[in-house]
Amino acid sequence: MSSLLRRKTITTEPGEGEHVLARTLSWPHLIALGVGAIVGTGILTLIGVGADKAGPAVILSFAIAGLICACAALAYAEMATMIPASGSAYTYSYVVIGELIAWIVGWSLILEYTLVVSAVAVGWSGYAAPLLQAWIGAPMALMQGPELGGIVNLPAIAIIAVVAGMLILGTRESATVNAILVLVKIAALVVFVAVALPYFDPANFEPFSPFGFGKSIADDGVERGVMAAAAIIFFAFYGFDAIATAAEEAKNPDRDLKIGIVGSMIACVVIYMAVAAAAVGAVAYTQFANSPEPLALILRQLGQPAAATYLAASAVIALPTVILAFFYGQSRIFFTMARDGMLPAGLAKVSSRGTPVRITLFTAVIVAILAGVVPLGELAALANAGTLAAFTAVSVCMLIMRRRAPDAPRTFRTPLPWVVGGIAILGCAYLFISLPVKTQLWFLIWNVAGLAVYFLYARRRALAT
Repeated sequence: MSSLLRRKTITTEPGEGEHVLARTLSWPHLIALGVGAIVGTGILTLIGVGADKAGPAVILSFAIAGLICACAALAYAEMATMIPASGSAYTYSYVVIGELIAWIVGWSLILEYTLVVSAVAVGWSGYAAPLLQAWIGAPMALMQGPELGGIVNLPAIAIIAVVAGMLILGTRESATVNAILVLVKIAALVVFVAVALPYFDPANFEPFSPFGFGKSIADDGVERGVMAAAAIIFFAFYGFDAIATAAEEAKNPDRDLKIGIVGSMIACVVIYMAVAAAAVGAVAYTQFANSPEPLALILRQLGQPAAATYLAASAVIALPTVILAFFYGQSRIFFTMARDGMLPAGLAKVSSRGTPVRITLFTAVIVAILAGVVPLGELAALANAGTLAAFTAVSVCMLIMRRRAPDAPRTFRTPLPWVVGGIAILGCAYLFISLPVKTQLWFLIWNVAGLAVYFLYARRRALAT
């Protein structure tokens, strides 16, 4: 029983030889990594899903999800500077709580990152498919998953292969390309706000909350309400946790991690609120609800086809930054768990360029299969379940360390920790309850399978390391 609560000790340079990651990232790379991860499918695609669930009150859904994520981000920033090691919430739980909880959190992170990469690839394809059909006449059957009447989503699979290749080439090189593409994406959103804002009509906000605040079942059987939308839109805000997985590759983790996490979160909250207000104010939400490309659709309905094409092209160019950030985080979670003995140790080997090639290829195969055939909404909802578990764990770890080691060195201290931590924990719990029941069931099944893997394989291997 004691082994289930065994805590991990972190050294300043974990691993040796073929298990050491190269330190190549500075704080601008980390902010770009965070913004690249956060600003993406959530605002470019899921705003349509959220509007379908909450109506104009989708803006309130954004605000609620953003508040909860901001509190979790502060907890992440404190833990990342206290424990500057790869692995994010998995590693913090291993150090603070114990091995079994760490496994559950790590298993949830695997679910989160795998599904996020797949979901963003599907969202990217939603913008790429119309352009490919218009430009080269590509058949839609090969650009959409079965849920939209297609056979397989080839564009989603292709972009995953491209991003995997970038990560294999090198972390710093990938981060530099990512920073450039993030600027392209931000510029496109600025253009959207500038074009849509003159069409702002307060009448589009009436009725503001047609489906109420809490989750409820609508006449068509769909779960709707402000919190039901927030539980899905939550997907749009996380991404800063991918920065925490870069701890061992940051040149100055004590300084760079807190700047990257807090800085990227603040920037993205401002961007999201501006875009959401402009979108809902310009066009009645019923006209873009559930669209795979809602912002481009809004611009076309406003009679701005050139701006719509520019936005869609920018999304095609820049959405891979989200795939890159989460793909990066996924491979580092796998890498750390393999290095700890929880997964096959051979997956933790790195190349001469300091990148984990084997785990990157392994991850690419899994996410490509999911992206090819699974609908976007289901991917996002299940990814949120894994993320909510991780955010809760990090907030709990932060509060435990405030009691266990109140005087331990912290280069970043969360303000009002018990208030901030409480909001994060209770908010995540409420969002989880607001998820579709089917999603909660699948998350339970995933973790039951994870516990079987732990007791049959991981626990024995971890004890031997």
